[in-house]
Amino acid sequence: MKAYHEVLEIDPEDHGGAAVRLASLGRGETPPRASDAYVETLFDQHAEDFEDILVEQLGYAVPVIVRQRLQELKLGPFKRLLDLGCGTGLTGGTLRDMVDDITGIDLSENMVEIAHEKDLYDTLYVAEVEDFLEDNDEDLFDLITATDVLPYLGALEPLFFGVSENLMLGGYFIFSSETMGEDVPYKVGPHQRFVHAQTYIRERLAATGFEVIEVTDINVRMQDGEPSPGHLVIAQLRTLN
Repeated sequence: MKAYHEVLEIDPEDHGGAAVRLASLGRGETPPRASDAYVETLFDQHAEDFEDILVEQLGYAVPVIVRQRLQELKLGPFKRLLDLGCGTGLTGGTLRDMVDDITGIDLSENMVEIAHEKDLYDTLYVAEVEDFLEDNDEDLFDLITATDVLPYLGALEPLFFGVSENLMLGGYFIFSSETMGEDVPYKVGPHQRFVHAQTYIRERLAATGFEVIEVTDINVRMQDGEPSPGHLVIAQLRTLN
């Protein structure tokens, strides 16, 4: 434990994720989010083999579930999609034929380069999600996705507010979360990923003008041979902030 505290003193930007590691062990305060430096370093390092690790080894299929739920609910086609935390383009590729124009955002430059090579996105940015949502002044989107983004965020108010500011009225926000009990709004789980209470998610959505359309129980991924329970949430923007 002392080593993690020493690392934070040496590297206050926290490239190694010491803060979330301490929190996962119950030995430090829960940060409001993983540090940008940690997330960027983590995904830059794994960009080349990201899809093999996530899809083949961990059984990640959230983008496919997003497509299935949209089709089942007869939502779409869409004009403009904003894919938050786009990574190498798993969600963008899965929804490409359902959307006219796709913008992708990711903090990892290496991941964005791979997404660019696939020629799936009309526009790509290397940026932190919440910063982009705050600064963006382009046309509004009618669909915003955030698959595998919440595990790196604790407090959800900035994300949900930012999404509401970039989504047209009546537009849809679809995201995945990893689930926990209802004792606290969020915490860092044993694998250094944030987990969120459903009550907290629903409260924050309502506070930022969203109506929950559907919540689906999903297995987000396999972790150490065990499923990581979670939810896929589809919400619609009903009121402007």
